[in-house]
Amino acid sequence: MDQAPGNPQGPQDQGHQDAQALPTCYRHPDRESGVRCTRCERPICPECMISASVGFQCPECVRAGSGTGHEPSASQPRTLAGGTVTADPRLVTKILIGLNLAVFLVQLSVGDRFTDSFDLIGRAYVPLLGSVEGVAEGQWYRMLTAMFLHGSYIHILFNMLSLWWIGGPLEAALGRARYLALYFVSGLAGSALTYLVAAPNQPSLGASGAIFGLFGATAVLMRRLNYDMRPVIALLVINLIFTFGWSNIAWQAHIGGLVGGVVVGYAMVHAPRERRTLIQYGVCAVVLAAVVVATLVRTAQLT
Repeated sequence: MDQAPGNPQGPQDQGHQDAQALPTCYRHPDRESGVRCTRCERPICPECMISASVGFQCPECVRAGSGTGHEPSASQPRTLAGGTVTADPRLVTKILIGLNLAVFLVQLSVGDRFTDSFDLIGRAYVPLLGSVEGVAEGQWYRMLTAMFLHGSYIHILFNMLSLWWIGGPLEAALGRARYLALYFVSGLAGSALTYLVAAPNQPSLGASGAIFGLFGATAVLMRRLNYDMRPVIALLVINLIFTFGWSNIAWQAHIGGLVGGVVVGYAMVHAPRERRTLIQYGVCAVVLAAVVVATLVRTAQLT
């Protein structure tokens, strides 16, 4: 907190602030952490946390052995959410960015006809295709393919930068499979709300729904680790201001993705260890069921 001029901080206040300061991860000195390895007691950040029978261990202690007489390979390192620790914790994020960029290049090469064939639209006559198109016409794939389309250079640049900044650390904390499930479930939740609420002739496209889901899950993770929530809340508020303040933005996709990400993210980081996988993927299935129900309801309205 900023100090008022003429009111200098005393030795007691300084000592109190120092006592409250969080230690930094011994492997990533720029990251504060309130969690310590249960074996060596050194502070570790989410990227370094490996789930143990009690609490979390750091990568070095895991490589040194489990402390139970077994070889290190007898117990595979796990992430905070129970996923497998990998050599490249950002691989899926890199692949997703590559897919989005590749599809955007196809859009530039083929033109609007390609975009109109795969963007999200409820039900409308599309002049370039010469027919009535949309999810209500049985083209459910549009809810998925629209997540990889973008409308401009600025659109894809902003989304891919957000995906890299937010997705990489989250993938490291959750593991590849859980991170991928979160991404697609959040994106489909955004598509479902867009289809349900938006005008049927309003096209929608972009990875924003999935990215807002990553925002929501990141907030849940930071809360779980007792991190300072102010930076992620401020970033989320800024994005919501853009969402509702600018025209031609499908706010439904952002809100749907955000809600889906919070729900799935909560299950990912709070599921009890003994039933962790069942609860995590069970919640994903419940959200997907809600997506299907919303799609069926809207389709019945439009046909």
